[in-house]
Amino acid sequence: MEIQETEVQTDRVLTVPNLLSFLRLLGVPLFLWLILGPQADGWAIVVLIFAGVSDYLDGKIARRWNQISRLGQILDPLADRLYILATLIGLLLRGLIPLWLVAVLVGRDVVMGVVLFVIKQRTGLVGLPVHFIGKAATFCLLYAFPLILMGAGDGPVWTVCLVFGWAFALWGTGLYLWAAVLYLEQAARILRERPIVEQSDATG
Repeated sequence: MEIQETEVQTDRVLTVPNLLSFLRLLGVPLFLWLILGPQADGWAIVVLIFAGVSDYLDGKIARRWNQISRLGQILDPLADRLYILATLIGLLLRGLIPLWLVAVLVGRDVVMGVVLFVIKQRTGLVGLPVHFIGKAATFCLLYAFPLILMGAGDGPVWTVCLVFGWAFALWGTGLYLWAAVLYLEQAARILRERPIVEQSDATG
């Protein structure tokens, strides 16, 4: 698989996908305030739905309109990770998800963060190619969390939401870990095949 830098098409900053990613980033603190402050769950769900829809759209638009950019390749996964982390914190503090789920998902991201740091230091490369499994995992998790939050309500409809929410969450967690294995294999291959870059060269 090709490394991420071969996919870069432009250095443009003002693109529609980048705008969507930036709006998603702005929604992270808003979501935390809504769910932990006034506990306005309805509006918090709206923010999560926007995050999921915009995550789907920015990739589609970037490819269709040839607006793939270096900034976008940073903003998109950053927004995904921050949304997942913020949602985990909010739902955990509200008592809606168990600690083990938070530990598994956050632990996975910590491991991947260390791996990416090592790759950057050793080869000068920033990031890994996004894998379909990783995108599918993020999709499942971004749709699981609003359903779990909706499941906090009373009544049969909310119970159904809770069931589907946990189905998405468990599938998403499994795919998230599977994607981590694929990324680790990818990282190992890069470290074997790419020459080691001197520190001064790697950092410019």
